[in-house]
Amino acid sequence: MSLGERLRGLLDLTRPGNTVAAALLTATGVFVAAPDAIVGGQPEVLAAVASTACATAAGNAVNDYFDHEIDRINRPDRAIPRGAVSPGGALAFSVALFLAAVVAAVVLPPLAIAIAVTNLLALVAYTKLFKGLPGVGNAVVAYLTGSTFLFGAAAVGNPRDVVVLFLLAAVATFTREVVKDVEDVDGDREEGLRTLPIVVGERRALRIGVAAMAIAILASPLPYVYGTLGLAYLALVVPADALMLGAAVQSFDNPAAGQRRLKLGMFLAAVAFIVGRATAALP
Repeated sequence: MSLGERLRGLLDLTRPGNTVAAALLTATGVFVAAPDAIVGGQPEVLAAVASTACATAAGNAVNDYFDHEIDRINRPDRAIPRGAVSPGGALAFSVALFLAAVVAAVVLPPLAIAIAVTNLLALVAYTKLFKGLPGVGNAVVAYLTGSTFLFGAAAVGNPRDVVVLFLLAAVATFTREVVKDVEDVDGDREEGLRTLPIVVGERRALRIGVAAMAIAILASPLPYVYGTLGLAYLALVVPADALMLGAAVQSFDNPAAGQRRLKLGMFLAAVAFIVGRATAALP
């Protein structure tokens, strides 16, 4: 195998799209909490974004290491099953990325460091301890996604203003993870995993996801109600809520399409917070 193919395999391990998205979510958390920190280019912002990118890439790589056998069934195109990277190479790569994430995070405030340490431990433990537990693995991934906003806000000392954004992102991710488990149910059952759809049934698992999404949507107007964000936020978060709830319901008939629309709804919700904070900062 050529060097180019091996380098492509290492890049694929990081899931570049997810890694960049996680870094942008952290930057969003920074902006919502303290817009001036982004504009002023505070070093904590770069450190937080870099730490998130490295930790996310490391978590994706170590997940592929632990999952390479089941990926031969569910994801044969991934780097290890197709032979671009060896399992040992993927593990060493993930360790290097985890170390880079730690180095980037050490300059941050104590709360941000605590979130970073918690997330690193959760990333390492996810596949071996949590992934096969009904609902628990979904909740861990949901927390990790939502916590990117909290981490960015904590890096600039103001996590309170992103709590609702954390909740929305976490619950939307939980629902999306349940939908993904429904898609992967055949491979997961063969591997002996006890995911939520396997334990309670596919439709019941999807109902749980819809119920969780509905609870988060009910909380989404709170930044407007309490005056933290203005009308521009509400004008965008309402269609984002509708899109995510509709996507969750659509998953009963078409899990793949529902999953894509959930991701789009999460993006629109993040935009609502950005626009809400930007307009609130105007004189």
